[in-house]
Amino acid sequence: MVVGRAATATATATATLLVLVAGCGRGETGPGEVGVEVGAQDLSVRPTQYCLDGEGQRYDTTPPILEVSPGATISLTVPDAVADRGWSVQVFDDELEEQLGAVDVAAGTTTYDEITSDDVVPPAFYLVVVEDKGGDCGEFSGAWPIGFIRAGG
Repeated sequence: MVVGRAATATATATATLLVLVAGCGRGETGPGEVGVEVGAQDLSVRPTQYCLDGEGQRYDTTPPILEVSPGATISLTVPDAVADRGWSVQVFDDELEEQLGAVDVAAGTTTYDEITSDDVVPPAFYLVVVEDKGGDCGEFSGAWPIGFIRAGG
């Protein structure tokens, strides 16, 4: 009876390992997270949309909203795959409806830290990290929105 249990445990472990290996072989790594750092605040942001294995994916993700000091430097860090393709930072109003501006980031750059909380006129705004289009999903690309509220605004 002990041999039977050992054989069952070994078969279960082998089946689990095969499932894990098969999952890794598909090349499906999932969307990466964008890092945002402002003062002592440091967090990772999940995308609201992303191109994964040639399919446009939308995610039910609520963008974070950070309270920031006037003049605070905002540092954004993207995964290597996004840096290699190229990306930009789009500036939106507090409703995430009207684009107020955009900054293109040089391809290959993983961290961009040339935006301050004073660079945007309204005291509440969103910065959206947008991966350049043109991959397997055509016009569809990754997007990571982050909300900001400037203190004293």
